[in-house]
Amino acid sequence: MESKPAIDGAHRSEPDFDVVVVGAGIGGLYAIHKLAQLGFSVRGLEMAPEVGGVWYHNQYPGARVDVESIDYCYYFSPELFQEWNWTERYASQPEILRYLNHVADRFDLRNKIEFGTRLVSAHWHSNSWHLTAANDVRLTCRFLVMATGNLSAARKPDFPGLDDFKGEWVQSSQWPREVRLKGRRVGLVGTGSSGIQCVPAIARVADHLIVFQRTANYSVPAQNSPVDDALIARIREDVPAARAYLLSTPVGTHMKIGSHMRDGRAAKSLREAEQLAELERAWQTGGHSMTSVFCDQNVDPEANEIVSSFVRNKVREAVKDPTVAAKLMPTSYPIGTRRLCVDIDYYETYNRSNVTLVDLADEPAVCLYENGLRTTKRDYEIDLLVFALGFEAFSGQLNQIDIRNDEGARLADSWTRGPQAYLGIAVADFPNLFVLTGPGSPAVLANLFIANEHHVDWVADLMTYMARHGHRTVTATQEAQQAWREHVNDLARPLLRFNTKNYMVHVNEDDQSRYYVPYVGGFDRYVRHCDRVAARGYPGFVFDKGLASETALNASPEDPTVGFTS
Repeated sequence: MESKPAIDGAHRSEPDFDVVVVGAGIGGLYAIHKLAQLGFSVRGLEMAPEVGGVWYHNQYPGARVDVESIDYCYYFSPELFQEWNWTERYASQPEILRYLNHVADRFDLRNKIEFGTRLVSAHWHSNSWHLTAANDVRLTCRFLVMATGNLSAARKPDFPGLDDFKGEWVQSSQWPREVRLKGRRVGLVGTGSSGIQCVPAIARVADHLIVFQRTANYSVPAQNSPVDDALIARIREDVPAARAYLLSTPVGTHMKIGSHMRDGRAAKSLREAEQLAELERAWQTGGHSMTSVFCDQNVDPEANEIVSSFVRNKVREAVKDPTVAAKLMPTSYPIGTRRLCVDIDYYETYNRSNVTLVDLADEPAVCLYENGLRTTKRDYEIDLLVFALGFEAFSGQLNQIDIRNDEGARLADSWTRGPQAYLGIAVADFPNLFVLTGPGSPAVLANLFIANEHHVDWVADLMTYMARHGHRTVTATQEAQQAWREHVNDLARPLLRFNTKNYMVHVNEDDQSRYYVPYVGGFDRYVRHCDRVAARGYPGFVFDKGLASETALNASPEDPTVGFTS
């Protein structure tokens, strides 16, 4: 391990590193590897004691990915793909963490990372980023790459009486290494993706599980199984070709789901029996197939209700108690307008005698008290309380860091009316700052592994371009960022999700203006657009702004919106 820099960057004329990468999860590991391979001096900062990102922290019972394992992995190295063998169609958290540790070891990345180092501030001046970490590490860099993830900052519990509760409480998103479940009465608050994965796993061990449901969510079976050996064999024949294929698909997976259904069949064009056959096929396929059974289900309320009703009927079939089943069936919003959950035996778990469902819509929570949780109807005694409350999406981790440009403007303040970044990668007026899978990118709607690979490669190409042309700084323009934001919003307006409360839509309270945060045009279209921006000399970016340089080039002579719709 290289020695930790004990440097006050303010006293150095040249930065300590070319690049600092913040985060050692999926994007961060690849960024460190790729940029070091290109000859840049790189340092990684990671607040956890190990690699893994969310897969280090999210060690709750039942945690697993909802993208197929053969896609949810790196494709940049054919050798890596050849040597790793997944055991399940949807890998569990321990297996994913083993994989990320294997990657860190195989490419010798640990000696480039400062672990246990939480970035507190990043200030741009003198053409460098000046960084300070909580453990008093100080260093400077020319480029700052934020690989902090868009679903990594946990929502903290804010329940009245939390300090009065004498039992133990934990968060699914920051699960401790040792939590005893056996023989205990466990309460769980939150039935989003993490909560729905927790329920069956906890119920198998705990003496009793009480699920406090705030909002009923649609969930579909993973239909988990061993990996498809035949498909893996085909991919291994030509991994680069498989990588190129993923970059050309709507969601970056081999499973044909997502935006490709823009060319699919409308529900109304099918007879009822045909609709049912398609729905059943998607249900048996499992995973996110249910999000794109019909090409019109995400824009047409009547088509959506056909799918929603089918899933509610499946809940009714799975849960023996009709009263419990009714509470578990979402009726207040269309399917797909909030995150669709993928589960293993979630609904069936409510048939167990040691599981109780408490619908907080029917009996609202009042407070926590010494021995448990009190609702308007009764007290529920609990030994262990699990909060599965989700994340501060997109901006959570970034807003916790004091990031300022040379005028002293804070990144968090520039995002008060919704997080935004040109191409989902660069924030206007913040030089040499790149956000992997940021707001305006398709990342949360696509496979995060290939999305991170694409982002890192694109940023690396831009840095290489700058080195070749003698540029020291690059900044996205406000005009390009705003044009991209409007384009992203225009693509989302027809969606039912656009007018439904969910984490992908930012709503400003003063005027109720709505901004859709991720790009919904399809990962394939996004990749093509980014390629065009690079090929045209990076319109929407300015190089060496404010620097006296004969090689300075304003690279935004073209309309940055060119090609958005193609």
